[in-house]
Amino acid sequence: MADLDIQAVRSKFPAFQEDQVFLDNAGGSQTLGVVIDTIRDYLIKSNVQFGGGYKASQASSSRYNDGVEAGAKFLNARKDEIAYGSSTTQLLRNLSFTFPFQEGDEIVVSAIDHEANIAPWKDLASRLKLTIKWWKPQDSSTTNPKLVPEDLSSLLTPKTRLVTCTHASNVLGTVHDVKAIAAAVHAAVPGALVCVDGVAYAPHRPVDVRALGVDFYVLSWYKVFGPHVAMLFAGRAAQGRMASLGHFFNPHDTLEQKISLGSGYYELVAAIPPIVAYTGPPSSPEWAAVLSQESALQSKLLAYLNGHPDITVYGETSADAALRLPVVSFRVAGRDSRELVEALERTTRYGFRWGAFYSHALVRDVLGLGADGVVRVSMAHYNTVEEIEGFIKAIDKVISK
Repeated sequence: MADLDIQAVRSKFPAFQEDQVFLDNAGGSQTLGVVIDTIRDYLIKSNVQFGGGYKASQASSSRYNDGVEAGAKFLNARKDEIAYGSSTTQLLRNLSFTFPFQEGDEIVVSAIDHEANIAPWKDLASRLKLTIKWWKPQDSSTTNPKLVPEDLSSLLTPKTRLVTCTHASNVLGTVHDVKAIAAAVHAAVPGALVCVDGVAYAPHRPVDVRALGVDFYVLSWYKVFGPHVAMLFAGRAAQGRMASLGHFFNPHDTLEQKISLGSGYYELVAAIPPIVAYTGPPSSPEWAAVLSQESALQSKLLAYLNGHPDITVYGETSADAALRLPVVSFRVAGRDSRELVEALERTTRYGFRWGAFYSHALVRDVLGLGADGVVRVSMAHYNTVEEIEGFIKAIDKVISK
């Protein structure tokens, strides 16, 4: 694998001029300088409603269109299969209002997901009198509950209309075989739809919705080095199963027309092309270098955590990049997670977090942990091995007291 020129990478992110070590990337990545510049430039030169014939409006239309095309390219989707929204939570909630399911239909919902991919489906089931079947890993006592297609066999029936899951947990970092899951669902129930939360996965690996075979896929760009805007993919066939939320007098031919309400996010959508240019295509040396760097980071941290007798790692304990992302959660025996994080943050430059991270069903019901949840260290390719070595020394000092 190619090596990452870490100094060249960090020079592209203005935040690294600050005296902070960013280890809370699963909560939000740092933003590329070119993205910041693009937003500013849009607001100065083309901050008008698009669709008009005058110069500024034409520029607005063109830049927004470029953003939609770039988002589609990032997922190997078509432009008419992409819609932007304020957040993943909002997009999935909007999506839930487009399904004309019938009373008695069934939906299968992952029990280890972020609440954004749970709450809309619980509400949908309540509104339409649907049956929810909870997809729980068979061995729920493990510290690494994992979604596998084999567990679906007892949940899928001819009444199944929708199956939801995460590509990778924002707590566990464990990668799920979404391609196998989608294939299993579609083979068992050809008309069932598969909706995947890719928020935690997308900053770390290329995503090809065609290869995955999913019907819906959602991500948040502010966790992929960009602004606070989210994006939903819905395949053309899946869109045929959706009602439109748009005004009756407008077209309903594309996903954006069906699900994006009002006008918004112009300057943020216009800033997506430089992110896609930065990451490069799936087979690019850039992605290979990212994988190499992140593997080194998680290997260093996991070697320490796995070797400490008082630490329990949640998620894959292996540093194999095929199995996990550099989102690492753990607990220290006899220590409150909040107290541990705050003790370290008082005396160091390391920014990381404690809690359940909106994955309350996972942390409290499946893992059986208390209100303080886990300690989470979430890395990105722009972090350095030296930062992780420093973090290990710092936390070991706190734990040893």
